[in-house]
Amino acid sequence: MISEELQYLELLKKIINNGEEKNDRTGVGTASLFGVNMCFDLKNNFPLFTTKKLHFKSIFYELIWFIRGDTNIKYLNDMGVRIWDEWADENGELGPIYGSQWRNWDSLKKDKIDQISNLITGLKNDPNSRRHIINTWNVAALAEMALPPCHLLAQFYVCNKGGLSCQFYQRSVDAFLGLPFNIASYSLLTYLLASICDLKPKKLYFIGGDVHLYKNHLKQAKEQLSRTPFAFPTLHMEKMPQSLSDIEKMELSNIKIENYQSYPPITAPIAV
Repeated sequence: MISEELQYLELLKKIINNGEEKNDRTGVGTASLFGVNMCFDLKNNFPLFTTKKLHFKSIFYELIWFIRGDTNIKYLNDMGVRIWDEWADENGELGPIYGSQWRNWDSLKKDKIDQISNLITGLKNDPNSRRHIINTWNVAALAEMALPPCHLLAQFYVCNKGGLSCQFYQRSVDAFLGLPFNIASYSLLTYLLASICDLKPKKLYFIGGDVHLYKNHLKQAKEQLSRTPFAFPTLHMEKMPQSLSDIEKMELSNIKIENYQSYPPITAPIAV
């Protein structure tokens, strides 16, 4: 089987060769494309990229942190994850970012909307609905966020044979550092939701808006392009979560990534 990772490598190549040179908020500068699509199979493997080793621990605990509705880096730091440290204030706060919007969206009635709980209820009770959506682009709260959401909307689809697919939209995509991480994260979210809704993970669809390589990532991207991908690994859960509270309490030890063969990591600076 041809590795699905090749479509990502082709994207890197296309950005390098045809990307539009653009200035950006960070001052680093980018090569950029607009409007990108990719699709990954979740039935038979887990799309954890192999042409550079990914830190699955950070992927796992960031997702659990979002699902818990947390917006303070203490939980992440306690788990040895520091990917949000650059944006936190002196108290570790990030404002009403992803987790807050997923679990505590402010409604017009001044109460809170738990989008994740509502999503699970909908998947279980009305699988054919076209409204299985979680959204983080809360316009009224953007100014209070340390970083406005990059991946801002996800829609879930239940097929007639009990498969669960996810399509997520990302307005701004750091193609080298962020995109492999985001693909693995939304794949894991789909696995977790499928588990508690008695479904099977099926497909992950990615739609990117401004998909870019920072100028100080070009050398690293070319190094990655020199590598031939291995087959994706598989993911198994030692104990299948049965409820949202089970997911909130999950530990990394419950997840087994099997047959993950990869090249060494490639480091690159984060544009803040």
